[in-house]
Amino acid sequence: MKLLRRKFLHLAAAAAALPAVSRVARAQSYPTRPVRLVVGFAPAGGNDIAARLLGRWLSERLGQQCVVENRPGAATNVATEAVVNASPDGYTLLFVSTPAAINATLYEGLKFNFIRDIAPIASIAHLPSILTVHPSVPAETVPEFIAYAKSNPGKINMASAGVGSSGHLAGELFKMMTGTNLVHVPYRGNGPALTDLLGGQVQVLFPTAPSAIEYIKSGKLRGLGVTTPVRSQTLPDIPAVAEFVPGYEATAWYGIGAPKRTPAEIIDRLNKETNAGLADPQLKARLVGLALEPISMTSAEFGTFIAEEIAKWGKVIRAANIKVE
Repeated sequence: MKLLRRKFLHLAAAAAALPAVSRVARAQSYPTRPVRLVVGFAPAGGNDIAARLLGRWLSERLGQQCVVENRPGAATNVATEAVVNASPDGYTLLFVSTPAAINATLYEGLKFNFIRDIAPIASIAHLPSILTVHPSVPAETVPEFIAYAKSNPGKINMASAGVGSSGHLAGELFKMMTGTNLVHVPYRGNGPALTDLLGGQVQVLFPTAPSAIEYIKSGKLRGLGVTTPVRSQTLPDIPAVAEFVPGYEATAWYGIGAPKRTPAEIIDRLNKETNAGLADPQLKARLVGLALEPISMTSAEFGTFIAEEIAKWGKVIRAANIKVE
């Protein structure tokens, strides 16, 4: 009788261990074929460049190609929906950026809920935007610009890459926190907006650092402040807007996610490999060279960060009554 009971207990223990063994085996064998990293923007932009740098790193670390697939449209909603509907097996990943947090409130009738349907994997980097003005604007500092804007309400044109873009939201937050009245002029992309800022047709723009920094260095534009809460490590000579407007922050960011129900061990593996890349001197130098600041997080920390960003930009969108056509 004792032998039978002992045998039963051994069998029960072995059965209980099987799922754990299976999970470990699955993590060790993953991936066995190429992995897709879906980017919601066209090639050659900041998101695409960062995604390809990460893709090359993951290809080396995973032993399988990590192929970047560009799926632009509807401010990244097309790409997100494609990943939401993909098999949760770790072979389709989403390059996540600031629009994911903005779109959750900006777009009504989305066929997905980002928090519910996308599993966070890892943060990649934070990216400062810059409060940038045309040299004709008589302001050398953020306080001088605020004073100038208050003395000229409704006369200063603020360009953006489009309604609901990260630059638009950065500008709206600035207006709300400073009590200034800037006239929003939306463009079809950051390039046309930057062109008109250079030409003086508009006076202010909140572009991401990589797109504007060379114009600022050459004196064609004037950078008054970065939108990160403190000075950027990559742009130490430009003060943070928050030094003059306490609490102001409009940091752009990059990360990766996957369809919900992707196995936890695969998410853990991808988080580990991504964070290893952010610590690698060569990859880190490439990211810093693009004015990106590598930020390592656990998948849970990245999920909390995204939820906080959705709540933050939701308040701005509702307060400014921003609508997409």
